[in-house]
Amino acid sequence: MALEIKILDYGDIELENSFLVLGHNCGRTRRVPVYGFLILGGPWPILVDTGYRDNAIMESLGMRGLQFHENMIENQLARFDVKPGDVRYILHTHLHIDHAGKDDHFPMNTTSVINRRELECSVSGLMHPQYPKPDIQHLIERLHTKDALRFLDLELTDGEEICPGVWCEPANAHTEGSMNVVVETADGLANICGDVIYDFQDQIIDPVYQVSDLEPHVTGNHAGSKRQEKAAIKKLLNNYRYLCPIHDKPALIENQKVIGRLEGQIPGPISQSVPKRDWFPV
Repeated sequence: MALEIKILDYGDIELENSFLVLGHNCGRTRRVPVYGFLILGGPWPILVDTGYRDNAIMESLGMRGLQFHENMIENQLARFDVKPGDVRYILHTHLHIDHAGKDDHFPMNTTSVINRRELECSVSGLMHPQYPKPDIQHLIERLHTKDALRFLDLELTDGEEICPGVWCEPANAHTEGSMNVVVETADGLANICGDVIYDFQDQIIDPVYQVSDLEPHVTGNHAGSKRQEKAAIKKLLNNYRYLCPIHDKPALIENQKVIGRLEGQIPGPISQSVPKRDWFPV
């Protein structure tokens, strides 16, 4: 059976636009979605990211959370007849405030999977507000509970399999320990790429302030070098059929360019059988 990717809508956040695209529309507020992804069709459901804890916690970063009843993680999973206890693995692209806020909604026999380097970053104090205390404390509880936490060492292994057709790779961007989740679908490889890309339109399709051919624009993130960030984006565009970030709609890629955007959720397997009305050409 082909693997399927389902989008989970965890609500929105409002933030300053240049946080997303470096130097663009400074001082202007923008509202963006926060997505999770549910991988179905394998031996068990696999979840990628759990969103942010609640609206109030986003204020610690000067952002506004817009999460409502329908965005609760239990309600989003129920759309696909999945309960928290059915999920075998939670894969975290990274542990920032809007990605790892609801692991405590899952039993301890659901294993949270993180790149070891990312947990090290989360407790280092270097980016303290972005790794809030209740989220990290819960992961430490998992660290001391049998089988509740799984570490990957992606800087050394380059990639590790979760189940047939699903594996994790180092993102080499956004945070020191960020990872991408690769899913083998009926129509090619999909990469759930966390926050390596925030905004397809202004970074890749029509990259602001860029004059060189096929030169992506970078985010407002400052955790790594801009050269490394550009390389990470180019790698995604070179190697994957579908790119699924956390704060923008998925994109269809061909010859290093975005040729289509998804409207709504990915319906069933990502394949040529997807109704054409769901994908819009760029």
